[in-house]
Formats: sequence, structure tokens, C-alpha cells
Amino acid sequence: MTSTTAARSVRTTLEMIKIEHTLFALPFAFLGAVLAARGIPSAWQIIWITAAMVGARSAAMTFNRIADRDIDAANPRTRARAIPAGQLSLRFAWAFTITASALFFVAAAMLNRLTLLLSPVALASVLLYSYTKRFTSLSHLVLGWCLSIAPTGAWIAVRGSLDSPAPLLLSLVVLLWTAGFDVLYACQDYDFDRRTGLRSIPARVGVSRALWIARLLHAGAFAALVGLYLSVGLGWLALAGVVATAALLVYQHSLVRAEDLSRLNAAFFTTNAFVSVILFVTFGGAALASRL
Repeated sequence: MTSTTAARSVRTTLEMIKIEHTLFALPFAFLGAVLAARGIPSAWQIIWITAAMVGARSAAMTFNRIADRDIDAANPRTRARAIPAGQLSLRFAWAFTITASALFFVAAAMLNRLTLLLSPVALASVLLYSYTKRFTSLSHLVLGWCLSIAPTGAWIAVRGSLDSPAPLLLSLVVLLWTAGFDVLYACQDYDFDRRTGLRSIPARVGVSRALWIARLLHAGAFAALVGLYLSVGLGWLALAGVVATAALLVYQHSLVRAEDLSRLNAAFFTTNAFVSVILFVTFGGAALASRL
């Protein structure tokens, strides 16, 4: 493979895994780190937490595309993805997955012993998620679990131990929030999933009921967020984050109706990016202010 071909393959891979959507999860990892440090973590910790997040997410997304390549080829919505469309070779995708996984393990080792010991569990979780739609309708919760690892992992990366309920509450927020929006996202594949035997909550209970399940999951995420606010005691700025998140969740659900999924992408991408950033700015800012 020439250097030009390799560069093109890397660029195609980054587009395929939507590297820019790391914005969904990275602020939660940084928030876990800031809460653990009660201020700004060291530059060393920030660098390796970022590397771990990028490595884990890149490995997970590329592996997901590898595992789902035949399913993607059969689905009109996904058949233009890089692997089924022939834009990316399976060999290169595997090499990229292995490289990203290696980056994750190196980053974990550079942080502390406990992060290294727990890193195989984290990586196995994000890789094995790719197969869950084949045997359980609760794959949305598994995806939530995968993303929820980030804030608790970042807390451990800073402190070297799990010595507070705060990161667990933050992880619960992420788990339920992620599961809720993944149920929404799966609604657009309702017909395809039913036809091919793939498992999802919409495929099992129908789109209308699935939307109510998504609302309940997001109500649970909000309850966990209130619990986090009460646990950390960070004052009015963190409270503003709680209120803003509630408003965004309500807005997200107002965009989607069982008979009209045309605004689903706006609900999925725009509001999700805002939620993670708002919580990082408000709770993280409050933690910095309390330190000062």
C-alpha cells in the first residue's frame, strides 16, 4: 500500500467512524476527570485520557463496521458505508482496529495500574456490543454501558481508585441518556430490523411504544443527574446545567413522533452534542470555581 493510498484509507476510516462524534463522549470523560481532580487534571492525565478515548472509540466503531458489513450492505440506509461500498478494504479496517486498540492499552498503562487492569474489560465491552443486536433487544442498554465507562474510567485515571458515588452517578446518566437516544435512532430501521430478524426495542414493541421507552430512559437519566448534583454540591452553575439538560431532552423528544421521523437526525446529533458539552461546562466550571 502506497503512502497516498494509506492516507486516503485513514481519511475514509475517520469519516466512516465519524471521528467528530467523539464530541458525544469526550466531554463526559473530561468531566469525570475534572470532578475527580476538583479542578484541572495534570497535562499528562489529560493527554492520555484523550488518547484512551480516541483509541477505544476508533477501535469500537471500526470493529462495528467490520462486524456489520453484510448487514450494512443489505440496508438501504447504510449500504454506502465505506466497507460495503468497497471504499475501504477489510484488511485495512482490521489493521486500523488493532492499532486503535493498542493506543487504548498504551494510554491506560500511562495513567495508572488500575486503569491498565480494567482496560481489557472496557475494550471487550465496546467491541462485543457490535453483536448484541443479533440476540437481544436490549442492545441499546449495552451501548449505554459502553459509553458510561468513560467518566468512571477518567475518575480512576486521575485518582487511581473509585472512592466516591459521583462518577457512578455520572456514568448512570450517560448510560440511560445513551440508551434513550439509541432507541430513538433505531426507530428509523424498524422495517429493516423486523424483516431481517435483528433485535431492537422498536422492532420488538413498535415505534410508538419505543418512543415512550426512550422518554422513560431519559427521565431516568435526568433523575440520575439530579442525584449527581446533590452528591457533588456544586451550587448554582451546576444547577443551571441540570435545568438546561432537562430542556434539551424535552426539545429532543418534541422533534420526533411515531408518524414523523423526518427530524430524527436533528434530535440525535444536534441535541446530543449540546448535552455533553453543557454538562461539562456547567459541572466542570462549578468544580473549578469551588477549587478557586
